[in-house]
Amino acid sequence: MLGAMALPASGAAQTTAASPAITRTVIAATKLPTVIDVPLHFKAVSITLQPDERSSVSAGNGILYQISGSTEVALDGEAKMLNAGEGLFIAGGKTAALTAGRGGPSTFLHFLLAPAGDLGRPAETAPAAVRELYHTANSIPDLKPGGYDLNLTRVTFPAQMPSNPPHHRSGAALYFVISGTGANTVDGKTESRGPGSVIYEPYALVHQWGNPGNEPLIFLAFNINPEGVAAVLPGAPAKKQ
Repeated sequence: MLGAMALPASGAAQTTAASPAITRTVIAATKLPTVIDVPLHFKAVSITLQPDERSSVSAGNGILYQISGSTEVALDGEAKMLNAGEGLFIAGGKTAALTAGRGGPSTFLHFLLAPAGDLGRPAETAPAAVRELYHTANSIPDLKPGGYDLNLTRVTFPAQMPSNPPHHRSGAALYFVISGTGANTVDGKTESRGPGSVIYEPYALVHQWGNPGNEPLIFLAFNINPEGVAAVLPGAPAKKQ
């Protein structure tokens, strides 16, 4: 009896816990009726405002992502406070007023779909400290007539996560690594991508992501895809923030 009773307990003790899953969170999203009126580029900048400093932004379609501190964004008669990890879409042609919180400097990223003529022009006005992180040398190729989905998604790979199967980019994307070090494989070549890395993925690019490190890999993906077509980002179905 005792031996028979011990067997189930031993089996339960040997049960292997499920591996942590890749998670994706949509930070901000919108739909664009067309993206072919003018050639468009991806652009990413980092902005810092000192406590209580004010700036404004007027540019092409883009999404803000708060890295640290806080920023009040006044747009279309409404104000929203962005805290770390939050974001907001600002439509092209709109002007938003930005005010840094009082608790310390405000640092945020601005991901943009920018026409060539705007690449050299800071979107945020003084006294904002603006640092360009990246812009595509050529306009985004293979954009077609019809509506497009534009979103910013935060992706988290748990530590020691093997690379996912090769998958292709259905639209185009700009990645920014927030923390951790990822293994990014393109055309069979794997490179380490650490904090601050910016990676451009054009249409149809076959790629893989993994996390060989001992801490989570967290990155942002600024995506543009034909309306109704999945972005083909790694991980589980995205949840809305």
